Amino acid sequence: MKCRRSQVARKGFHTMVQTVNKIRNILALAIAAARFACACAACAQETAYDQFRAHNTEMAEVQPAWMGPLIQTDARLAQYARISFSSEFTSAGTHTVNYGNSHTFGMIVNRHIQINFMAPPYLQNNSATAKDGFGDTIVQGKFRIASGNAEHGNYAVTAVMAYGIPTGSYQNGAPTAAYCPEIAAGRMWRRFDVQTTLGGSLPAGKIAEQGRSIDWNTTGQIRVGSKTWVDVEDNATFNYGGPFDGKTQNFLTPATMYAVRRKEWKPTHVFLILGVCMQIATSSFHTYNHNLIPDARIVF
Repeated sequence: MKCRRSQVARKGFHTMVQTVNKIRNILALAIAAARFACACAACAQETAYDQFRAHNTEMAEVQPAWMGPLIQTDARLAQYARISFSSEFTSAGTHTVNYGNSHTFGMIVNRHIQINFMAPPYLQNNSATAKDGFGDTIVQGKFRIASGNAEHGNYAVTAVMAYGIPTGSYQNGAPTAAYCPEIAAGRMWRRFDVQTTLGGSLPAGKIAEQGRSIDWNTTGQIRVGSKTWVDVEDNATFNYGGPFDGKTQNFLTPATMYAVRRKEWKPTHVFLILGVCMQIATSSFHTYNHNLIPDARIVF
């Protein structure tokens, strides 16, 4: 009887040891799996962040190295955060300040697509009759049709479509939504480049009240140093229908831009671009005489 009891006890002990070992192995596997999952998650987050930051680097390999104009649309794709102001003066002495100037944020989705979001600007009209308020919200998409860097033609051609959402208050925006298609192109020769855009504004309704327009912008730009660019834009608007039917408005816009970055920085480094321009009316018809625009862009 004692032998049988001892055998039973030994079997029970061995069973308990085996159970403990199984539990320990399961726990070890669970801990290893958790560590592996955490490591994978960290790697995934790091990879996504690196990929997000690397977008401008990828674009630098297939696009020219000019500076994006302050008013007309850049034919390249770029990833940035931007803040801008405008200060319009008319011959009647009115002064309108636009805080935001329809520039906010641009993000590269892939090697061919960029999405821009323009938050509604705030307009200070400085007038006894016109109330201050917010303007319209704009969403813009850009599709890079073709481009090449300095070793492959130094050019860019991009299709653009913007959609204006009538979020303006107190008549500081459009009465309806509007579609704004555009084609942007440019060519660079060493330090000099020429960029141009051709597009228009197509309101979704109330055409007689708003009219339509064709916009043609051209910029000549030169790099005068390692960090400084100087250019002149010509901004023309041809109006059809509406209160300005048949009238053309044209501005010449000299501008200068300065990149706050070290020479050894790569495209993956975050840097700041400071710019300022002055729109000067050159046509007999114009809704304002001149417009001072300071601008700041963080490229990342």
